[in-house]
Amino acid sequence: MKERIRKEILESAKVKSELAERSIDDINSASSLMIKSIINGGKIIWCGNGGSAADAQHLSTELMGGMTDHESKPIPSIALTTDTSFLTAWTNDTDFETVFSRQIQGIGSKGDVLIGISTSGNSKNIIAAIKQAKFKELYTIGLTGENGGILAGVPDVTIRVPSNNTQRVQECHIMIGQILCGLLEDGL
Repeated sequence: MKERIRKEILESAKVKSELAERSIDDINSASSLMIKSIINGGKIIWCGNGGSAADAQHLSTELMGGMTDHESKPIPSIALTTDTSFLTAWTNDTDFETVFSRQIQGIGSKGDVLIGISTSGNSKNIIAAIKQAKFKELYTIGLTGENGGILAGVPDVTIRVPSNNTQRVQECHIMIGQILCGLLEDGL
């Protein structure tokens, strides 16, 4: 077991090291969009499925609660996965593919930022949400794995984690999200 633990830690560190080499410009661009949005009165909207939904909620909370200073003004942010009544009604009565794009239709405003998290890059509801957000003139950011899936190139900024291992991608997504939230706080 100890060798497995060591292997997992080193593999995670290797992916993060590669991410540092490949994705700094994309993370910086995403941060700039977020800062621009908030300065101009926008909000940060997050969405994802499964573990990515949990990340969306976690990161939205960081902005509303303050990462390092709980006395600072909250940064307007919401995760689309938190309205269980809407999620269950919409997916029961219509479909799962449009669950997030419908919410963007209702609460997304020009100049907001939508961050869609999809480990595979093939989550149809994330892709639909990004497309709806672009239609409504929101800034869009996608977090994906190495090949980016269908999502690659759809958002204004796509941050690809250099791995196809779901666990490594998810570990990096939460780290990227934490970095983005920290840069946003510092930028304000």
